[in-house]
Amino acid sequence: MSFVPDSSLVAAVLPSPNHGERREGVAVDMILLHYTGMPSAEAALQRMCTATSEVSAHYTVCEDGKIIQLVPEERRAWHAGSGSWAGETDINSVSIGIEIVNPGHDGGYPDFPSRQIAAVTILCRGIMVRKGIAPERVLAHSDTAPARKQDPGEKFPWRVLARSGVGIWVEPEPIVEHGPFHSLGDSGPAVADLQRQLAGIGYGLAETARYDGETMAVVAAFQRHYRPMRVDGIADPSTLRTVAARLAAAPALAPTAT
Repeated sequence: MSFVPDSSLVAAVLPSPNHGERREGVAVDMILLHYTGMPSAEAALQRMCTATSEVSAHYTVCEDGKIIQLVPEERRAWHAGSGSWAGETDINSVSIGIEIVNPGHDGGYPDFPSRQIAAVTILCRGIMVRKGIAPERVLAHSDTAPARKQDPGEKFPWRVLARSGVGIWVEPEPIVEHGPFHSLGDSGPAVADLQRQLAGIGYGLAETARYDGETMAVVAAFQRHYRPMRVDGIADPSTLRTVAARLAAAPALAPTAT
């Protein structure tokens, strides 16, 4: 059944059957950005509109900037899957999901066209105003599910969006080949401090003082978002300094109740 779009930017409504009620007692206070990871916009839209896929998003933004709405904002779309941010584990209930048409890492991972990024930016701005969403609650899918997801990936221009107040950006520290490094298998107070800082930003990471696979995945997710020139999961001096700068810029916000 069709519905009235929530944004005047929407060019077409393509209703998906894949949605449900949001969890009672929580407010929508997050925007989660994805790439479609499929060969074409048509293939992605077909999948999200097929009941058996059990996948959807509120919006899809095509390469030419066309915006299609699939699920009303008041409904809980099925885009995030298992993940967490700042203690919230039901990401679908608190978020608006935006799929950005791009075949992703497995499909050659082309650059995002400027018209597409402009459309994503203005769409996010409108949602942020309507829902009172803070810039630091505009996140990548990989931020909330570091071990499972890479999207929208290191080519996504977070710096450009932040200039319009969408998301938080800090300039990454230059890469140097000397200084403290932490990598898989390391342990100790310095690793615990890094884990504590990443958790303070919002990443779902326990303070174990061990640089395990989970820590490496979170570091890679952070690099993908904030230090994209090298994504390797190793906490080099550039990463460590950028983590500290990002935490200072905007510590995590706790989940918001209605």
